[in-house]
Amino acid sequence: MSTDWRVGLVGYGEVGRILAEDLRARDVVVSAYDVKLDRGDAAAPLTAHAGAHGVVLATSHAALAASADLVVSAVTASQTVAAADALAAGLRQGAFVLDFNSASPGAKTAAARAVTRRGGRYVEGAVMTSVPPHRIRVPLLLGGPDANALEAPLRALGFAPRVASERLGVASATKMCRSVVVKGLEAMLIESLTTARRHGVEDDVLASLRETFPGVDWERQASYFFARVIAHGRRRAEEMREAAQTVREAGLLPWSAEGTAERQAWLADLADAGVFDGDAAAVGIVDWRVEADRILTALSPTRHAATHDIHASHGSDR
Repeated sequence: MSTDWRVGLVGYGEVGRILAEDLRARDVVVSAYDVKLDRGDAAAPLTAHAGAHGVVLATSHAALAASADLVVSAVTASQTVAAADALAAGLRQGAFVLDFNSASPGAKTAAARAVTRRGGRYVEGAVMTSVPPHRIRVPLLLGGPDANALEAPLRALGFAPRVASERLGVASATKMCRSVVVKGLEAMLIESLTTARRHGVEDDVLASLRETFPGVDWERQASYFFARVIAHGRRRAEEMREAAQTVREAGLLPWSAEGTAERQAWLADLADAGVFDGDAAAVGIVDWRVEADRILTALSPTRHAATHDIHASHGSDR
């Protein structure tokens, strides 16, 4: 049974650690590798987490693959193919690679080639919503010739998979097209409300959105979007570059997807510069107004002083 499988995790970030915790709760043997393990101080929290949950840390991609029946790749989108290449050197014959990464159909096809030419079985996995609320049960679309063979074992391990197609690229195209909308909404709302905050019209904008889309709690949604992009903007920007590539592969110019990638990366740059409280954003405890004010202050401290005057005159500063 698949619960006897040894599972290797490539990428020990937020997603990798969540999967490790849930798999270990089922007594699954779990090992992990992350390039941060080779980077001094960056390795400390990963090592601590692995020790606390009984996860064995591997010394390389190949070493991880050599000891696993199933490898889950959960790295940044730009590293999808490179991770597959590195894993292939150590893959056991017939071992599965489940690619969780938010990459274009073209990138998934290249990753599959790297795995299958070494005797591995590649399955693309498209994660269809945010992982933290659902954890290992996050809705997961599977694709590729070996998708059907992996579906039942994944269910036994605690995942919530559904085969989208035996044709490689269908699951990732579904994910990427969804991301054009969802990540685009994040970028648009951050851009809109930060601009509205600057002009002192945020309450009117939110009131109009509530009237047009009454089923959405726009205050809560805005704070959630700000938190997620502050905490994970770099990863989201890479995903949107892959979404843009997916659009190109369809023959369209990716104006929206590329703009979203730029806005996500821009916010990530501000986060790296220390503009935000990263710890609060990581756990989702933010007020979008506070974060918008931080952005405006970082962009122009003098101009932001005028912003507070506008809020005072409109009685909308909270």
